[in-house]
Amino acid sequence: MDNEAVPTLYEWAGGAEALERLTEAFYQQVRKDDLIGPLFAHMDPGHPRYVAMWLGEVFGGPDHYTKERGGYPHMLSQHLGKGITEPQRRRWVNLLMDAADDVGLPDDPEFRAAFAGYIEWGTRLAVHNSQPGAKPPTKAPVPHWGWGVAPPYQP
Repeated sequence: MDNEAVPTLYEWAGGAEALERLTEAFYQQVRKDDLIGPLFAHMDPGHPRYVAMWLGEVFGGPDHYTKERGGYPHMLSQHLGKGITEPQRRRWVNLLMDAADDVGLPDDPEFRAAFAGYIEWGTRLAVHNSQPGAKPPTKAPVPHWGWGVAPPYQP
């Protein structure tokens, strides 16, 4: 198959509208959660939309997060010093995967494997970057995730 005929994960998911549905449903559950809710107690009302923009850019959609929010440096700044724990990370992942089911994101194995691969990778990176004394690279591109391809970044 010609690579140009292969849709991006963003297109396959349903674009911005689908990702906004996902993050709205997800953060409704996050707000009520006893383990991770406190991390988001003072969440900006636009946060679900910003996360949808990030996911959209990561999955091959428009670079709105970079242009409007500052890209990777801004995303990194939101995690520094938060001390995210492994149980919090797992809850975040589980609630997001549940929300993907709830809003009807595609459930084919190829999409869900790629989606879950990024979520695992990204949340584990967020945990590492959030620890006291962590010194992650402050400048990096927004990762671009595809069908089964992890984007290695070498500073």
